[in-house]
Amino acid sequence: MFDLKNKYAVVTGGGSGIGKAICLLFAKQNAFVYVIDVNEENANAVADEIKSSGGNASAHVADVSNQQKIINLFRQFERIDILVNNAGISHVGNAETTGEADFDRLYNINVKGVYNCLHAALPLIKKCGGVILNMCSIAAQVGLSERFAYSTTKGAVYAMTLSVAKDYIKHNIRCNCISPARVHTPFVDGFISKNYPGKEDEMFKKLEQSQPVGRMAKPEEIAALALYLCSDEASFITGTDYPIDGGFLKLNN
Repeated sequence: MFDLKNKYAVVTGGGSGIGKAICLLFAKQNAFVYVIDVNEENANAVADEIKSSGGNASAHVADVSNQQKIINLFRQFERIDILVNNAGISHVGNAETTGEADFDRLYNINVKGVYNCLHAALPLIKKCGGVILNMCSIAAQVGLSERFAYSTTKGAVYAMTLSVAKDYIKHNIRCNCISPARVHTPFVDGFISKNYPGKEDEMFKKLEQSQPVGRMAKPEEIAALALYLCSDEASFITGTDYPIDGGFLKLNN
């Protein structure tokens, strides 16, 4: 089950965190993985790890907010069967404290970046059908303090998922999204150390306890759900958001 043999998968933000875990798992399940990241060192490291384990991958440096570069990059690929729009950034602030530059930065990567990849990949995926998976967030469905811009962008990702699923179902293309709660990634560690110096352990525990299961998710757990949704076993699923949140949405009351 969940074999991706003969599938070519594009994973944006594949150089670290959730994206890295998805790349490694998809390669383990026999997909050829195009590892795309803005950080060349990270992208190469993930591709090298895949190849050293007997898998197939290639590393590519790209900023998803630059449409022409994404189009040019995707044209180099042999084919695309799976697109995972994982690249994204976060921001802390409400509607008053979020500056225009920060709002534009999040929009350009989290919203326009997803659109750019969809725009470039869909003509290729249409040739044989395939799967698109967008990385959304529980922030699209519930109010989170000080996450105004981030929540806005993830709401857009959810809407884009439904639109693409509707428009391309006749092209044998499925489109779904995943909505994680907090996931323990290098981003989280960096965020805590930057914003709460000297209180790292305290804040880490506080963030863990905000989820009913009492801990953050592991990137590998998000990757496992991504694998299912991108496999033939999920061929009857499209236009759906999958919360993977440790009970946050339904049990946090």
